[in-house]
Amino acid sequence: MLTLKALRENTDEIVRKLAKKGYQAGEDIKVILNLDDERKKIQQELDNLKAEQNKLAAQIGAFMKQGQREEAEKAKTAVAALKDRTAELTAKAEENIKALEGRLVLLPNTPCELVPEGRTAEDNVVVKQGGVIPELGPDALPHWDLAKKLDIIDFDLGVKITGAGFPVYKGKGAKLQRALINFFLDCNAKAGYLEVEPPVMVNEASGFGTGQLPDKEGQMYYAGLDKFYMVPTAEVPVTNIFRDVILQSSQLPQKLTAYTPCFRREAGSYGKDVRGLNRLHQFDKVEIVRIEKPENSYAALDEMVAHVESIVNKLGLPYRILRLCGGDMSFTSAITYDFELYSTAQQRWLEISSVSNFESYQANRLKCRYKDSEGKTQLCHTLNGSSLALPRVVAALLENCQKDGKVIIPEALRPYTGFDVID
Repeated sequence: MLTLKALRENTDEIVRKLAKKGYQAGEDIKVILNLDDERKKIQQELDNLKAEQNKLAAQIGAFMKQGQREEAEKAKTAVAALKDRTAELTAKAEENIKALEGRLVLLPNTPCELVPEGRTAEDNVVVKQGGVIPELGPDALPHWDLAKKLDIIDFDLGVKITGAGFPVYKGKGAKLQRALINFFLDCNAKAGYLEVEPPVMVNEASGFGTGQLPDKEGQMYYAGLDKFYMVPTAEVPVTNIFRDVILQSSQLPQKLTAYTPCFRREAGSYGKDVRGLNRLHQFDKVEIVRIEKPENSYAALDEMVAHVESIVNKLGLPYRILRLCGGDMSFTSAITYDFELYSTAQQRWLEISSVSNFESYQANRLKCRYKDSEGKTQLCHTLNGSSLALPRVVAALLENCQKDGKVIIPEALRPYTGFDVID
């Protein structure tokens, strides 16, 4: 959430930056600042009323001691009137704050200057490409057909049990899932990330803290009786570890990693892009999260991108890294790098990771702060990234590593799978 201080002091700059995301913020910011002005006036009057009540209370005591009962009763009547006015203003203040916060949370995060102009994915910038795209034979299959042939993923059984988008992994397919999760977690742990195992259901405050609520409410699975949401990513519970926390400067950075199943309704998704593992309602993902001092967050972002790239390189799969344009970025992000693997059988790129810096946007919603060297309380910067999301990694691995109807497991994974080939 953008701060009122920033909106007041840097109005023109924020309007310019949000326009890069396709958001025209001028009128909204004007309304927000007017509400804030009103809030200040109400608070000033409340302070004055309190001071007047305290003054009269002292006078009432003095009048009573002096036996001036008539004057004391007049003062009591004045206090009662002041209390009525205070109650009226308090209710008005609560309405004002509700309206102010309701407007504030609808403003997206501002993109940083590195973010390219653009409205759609076509405007994203490829900053790096690596690996070799293999040449497959004429008998090469897309992963959904290959998985069926090898009997390692059953999409129809998932439909029977739950519905479309909930596949059942079997035999070496299930072992491959477990191997990838452990491999990713171990890579992250070696890079200094503390492994945690968080809940996979969160409350409304957690969803609000990381910006899923109210922006993505319709994309999340909701348990209405308890008002819990199934996590769309481990980012939500892990980052919320630091909600309402004030860290010491010496405690930064915080580096955490977690595996969770992820749940997304993917409302509105249809067509060829959702076949097989391309888009699921439940999938496995390993996440990395960092809490940083503001001056260190962009160096941390570069380190995270390099770390994710190192994992992809170990898998030996063809990849590219994109810097997202303003129009293709998330509501909460200040800058995002996407990783994509090339699906040779589908002849298309598949997103497997987003690595983002949210600057202080999430931290302001979370009240995630730290004490600087002068003892002042400052907002932290939050970052996260997928390292990695499994479905499309598996899709690309099956398709790119297929040979003569078999799938050759990348060397780095073999100690985790316990087998070299799926046949």
